[in-house]
Amino acid sequence: MENTAMADSKGYGLLKGKKGIIFGALDERSIAWRIALACKREGAEFALSNAPIALRLGQLDALAEETGAKIFPCDVSDNDDVAKMMADVKSEYGSIDFILHAIGMSPNIRKKVEYGELNYHFFNQTLDISAISLHKVIHYADKAGILNDGASIVALTFIGAQRIFSKYSDMNDAKALLESIARNYGSRLADRGIRVNTISQAPTKTSAGAGITGFDALYTYADKIAPLGNPDADECADYCVTIFSDLTRKVTMQNLFHDGGFATAGISEEMIFALTKIYGEEGED
Repeated sequence: MENTAMADSKGYGLLKGKKGIIFGALDERSIAWRIALACKREGAEFALSNAPIALRLGQLDALAEETGAKIFPCDVSDNDDVAKMMADVKSEYGSIDFILHAIGMSPNIRKKVEYGELNYHFFNQTLDISAISLHKVIHYADKAGILNDGASIVALTFIGAQRIFSKYSDMNDAKALLESIARNYGSRLADRGIRVNTISQAPTKTSAGAGITGFDALYTYADKIAPLGNPDADECADYCVTIFSDLTRKVTMQNLFHDGGFATAGISEEMIFALTKIYGEEGED
């Protein structure tokens, strides 16, 4: 029997013959980049897309060369741009079987604007880019007739949609909206067997994560609470592949936590020990 390491390096053929679109890869640290590599390993062909400014700042050409993917610039805040991009992908690839939405941006966070003092123009940009863009991507993909029956759509999210992380600011709101859009569209596309899910990934050391104040502390906290610890970007990519695959044909409208158990854990023994060292035992005579 083939050993696990050998199987992992060759893949399992879970996406053999499938085609897709991956939005949001920026550099080799980004989760979307790692998902692209995993999809290639599993036999998929796909288009890569990001905003024109991200293409200038990132390294997407290297990923395209490594995976054989074509790049389609797209500003998801521009309806016409999304529609054109879908038409161009259809012309190049025909119909597709999966879409990854890994798009998120908050000008308020970048400029360190406190939640109570949000710039509403920036807030609207956060919601548009980070959440409403999922609606646009699905809408224009469906309108272009590019989605195969049984296709799978995945958007990356974070537990900030359910719990408040103060430094995550208006992205908490954006992720809540993102998850709602996924459920809404999942119900409407189910008659064609098309699945729409969100994957709530643990804090992950990416370029985007590094831009959030206090990220290192959040990462460490989650890692100590989660029974299995924080999964990394490659582990998220493996999970995402299973949701794109035919093995999960009846999974839809779900927010799937991929966080080592953090979402349902209370407190770990390690954390109790650490806090006891800092604050001492309570209730002693």
